[in-house]
Amino acid sequence: MMAYSEDHIALAAEYALGTLDADERAQVEAMMSVDKDFTAMVESWEFRLGVLNQMVGSVEPRPEVWDRIKVAIGVSEPQAPLVLPEAPPPPAPPVGSEFAALTAGVDTSNVIRLSRQARRWRNIASFTTAIAAALVALLAVGAYQPDLLPDAIRPKPRTQVVEVKAPPTPAPAPASAQYVAVLQKEGGAPAFIMTVDAATKNFTIRKVGAEPEPGKSFELWLISDKLPKPRSLGVIGNADFTARPVLSAYDTDLVNNATYAVTIEQAGGSPDGNPHSAPVYTGKLVETVPPPAPAATKGR
Repeated sequence: MMAYSEDHIALAAEYALGTLDADERAQVEAMMSVDKDFTAMVESWEFRLGVLNQMVGSVEPRPEVWDRIKVAIGVSEPQAPLVLPEAPPPPAPPVGSEFAALTAGVDTSNVIRLSRQARRWRNIASFTTAIAAALVALLAVGAYQPDLLPDAIRPKPRTQVVEVKAPPTPAPAPASAQYVAVLQKEGGAPAFIMTVDAATKNFTIRKVGAEPEPGKSFELWLISDKLPKPRSLGVIGNADFTARPVLSAYDTDLVNNATYAVTIEQAGGSPDGNPHSAPVYTGKLVETVPPPAPAATKGR
């Protein structure tokens, strides 16, 4: 069977539809008279498209239409009404060999090849998706329930030793020099023991043997030739220990060389900052703990 162009196939289809003009219909009929294959192709189109003609019923034109046609063609005598013939039944389909020969020219190899390639890629995509899902499941089981995995693929437990170094122990602060004064009457037993820290100049008074008179208070004084008059260091409390930070207002040399005295004042201490009795207990500071020795320097 000959291979026809798209123009020949379109002519055959339009001939079956009846949409060609007179010249084109004459051309198709001439080809049909000399080419049996072309005739078979036209008949196959008539078989496929003939049902469209049966879907449209016959319509009788109105009388005035025919009157205008007769006037146009110059016919005035009465004419018998035009009756359209019944539409012929569609032609029988071509026999098997002819129809097979008609469709044999269609090349379907590309369609078959593309279909096979698409099916192959779908299979590859499905296989890859299954592998990815299996790997995700394996990783999840290995992370959360590794005991469910076989020994061959079970991840080995990892032991990480973390060495925690203890922070270096700070060196103890060097002990500051300590001074002590025993406050007592001349030749008598100690009444108070006064301790002074050389670094902070805080002092602590410990009551040893002194007993206050009723309605009176013991008051501590700082006496130095560098001061115009004795300076009060506060009332000594009734507890065994009394601490004060007031020596920080004085320089170190004055604190270390001054005389410390205790007077008996009215309850609550001197009202005007001056002693109102002679000192009953006195004493001077004596160094008991020396200051730390300076670090030895290496010789050059």
